[in-house]
Amino acid sequence: MNKKDVFNADLQELSGFAKVISHPARLAILKYLSEIKTCISGDISDQLPLSRTTVSQHLKELKKMGLIHGEVEGLKINYCLCGSTIRKFKSLFNQFFAEETFCIDNQC
Repeated sequence: MNKKDVFNADLQELSGFAKVISHPARLAILKYLSEIKTCISGDISDQLPLSRTTVSQHLKELKKMGLIHGEVEGLKINYCLCGSTIRKFKSLFNQFFAEETFCIDNQC
């Protein structure tokens, strides 16, 4: 039995999401795509201090999680944020943290 299976689906989904966005390069890609507010067909590696191969691997992980779309158009790929997936995970995180009791003024 996989120990992960003892946790509910929401927690498993959140942990998978957290794992994907835990790398600063992936966060930088998401931030870049959100700032330009459009799909891009250029090379995202031009915006990051990483090789094309490395950026490609990070894009693959983001796409697998459904955070971005990458559609082939001719010889280029258009990358866009997937708003519905981002809204879903934002909602799951908000629900998760809303259920927690937090310390006030560092008094726990």
